[in-house]
Amino acid sequence: MNDNDQARRNIDIVVTAMRELFVEKDLTALDRYWAEPYVQHSPQMPDGLGTLRAAVPGLEGFSWEPQRTAAQDDLVFTHSRVHGWGPGPTVIVDIFRLENGRIVEHWDVVQELTPPEATASGNSMV
Repeated sequence: MNDNDQARRNIDIVVTAMRELFVEKDLTALDRYWAEPYVQHSPQMPDGLGTLRAAVPGLEGFSWEPQRTAAQDDLVFTHSRVHGWGPGPTVIVDIFRLENGRIVEHWDVVQELTPPEATASGNSMV
């Protein structure tokens, strides 16, 4: 498998994992696509998969709409529009590190969605 094939495979794993866990609320996705020790760099969440297991069932009106994905080596990047994570629409850049085809580490940058007409440039955030 070449680097491009591995990058595509890693993107497919992350997109499938996120859809199954967060959109379909299938907690068994954690067993298929994540692995312990799970290192969490998000400032509001501790390490380990227990926090995800507890948080997902309570997400109301949640939607995850990836707009862009990219991969390099063992990292996958998603740039997404999200509803139901905060009080209003949110833009999230997630970075996932995979090991042996499983998500083992996560970073994110979370920002409230600002409509294009309210940005200095007039450009959309996503």
